[in-house]
Amino acid sequence: MRPTVRIVEVGARDGLQNEKAIVATADKIALIDRLSATGLQSIEATSFVSPKWVPQLADAAEVFAGITRKSGVHYPVLVPNERGYERALAVGVEEIAVFSAASEAFNQKNINASIAESLARFEPVMARAKADGIRVRGYVSTVLGCPYQGEVPVAEVVRVARELHQMGCYEVSLGDTIGIGTPGKARAMLRAVASEVPMDALAVHFHDTYGQALANILACLEEGVAVVDSAVSGVGGCPYAKGASGNVASEDVVYMLDGLGVESGVDLALLAETGRWLATLLGRKTGSKVGRALA
Repeated sequence: MRPTVRIVEVGARDGLQNEKAIVATADKIALIDRLSATGLQSIEATSFVSPKWVPQLADAAEVFAGITRKSGVHYPVLVPNERGYERALAVGVEEIAVFSAASEAFNQKNINASIAESLARFEPVMARAKADGIRVRGYVSTVLGCPYQGEVPVAEVVRVARELHQMGCYEVSLGDTIGIGTPGKARAMLRAVASEVPMDALAVHFHDTYGQALANILACLEEGVAVVDSAVSGVGGCPYAKGASGNVASEDVVYMLDGLGVESGVDLALLAETGRWLATLLGRKTGSKVGRALA
């Protein structure tokens, strides 16, 4: 297990995009600024996708322009194509993320494209990002199962992750989109991908539908992964994956890391306070057990 782990906070994007209610722009800015004060090094800020498909993040440009960017903190944004890249570049984005699935059925339902087509869309984006000095992170979803096709061959997960890495993604996040994974399957999937992509270039992203997210993360930490995606207060899910519950809560991940003696650089009390603030804003209890315990 690595002595330090970097948490990629995805609540402001992956979390809020799945909320039925539209969160005010000022509140999104306040959330990101609060997260910046906790010691997090990577905070996914928003997504420059079409407002037609994700109206919750229609104010992406206003949000990114409004946050106070803290030195040493990265604020990646999701972009689906060149148009999204241009919108992001116009507001001073320095890191982007691109995404595909390991499941053909999910890709078709999610973005109306095959895996090959989705990767082809990113080629001009990757070329422009390299020329502009923009870092690119990659996402592979449905790595442990798909809501439409069921089981996803590990070989497909390896292939898509390898292609994203070879295209220029400095890091590839492996996502259990519907949260059905268990520790043994998560470990085996990670080992398979790490045989083709360096472990230092991999991250894990677990949803907590069956309460297995922390166990899955621990299994992957024991394999040597050093980057974990999570969302404050456990917000999120997937708008295209029926039944998928929220992301694993960042507070719970930090608590576990602290207990393991693994350094994350995150102030747990401040993070839990932010999680409770967000839960109140959304009109519900925090999805973090640690956040509730520390209240």
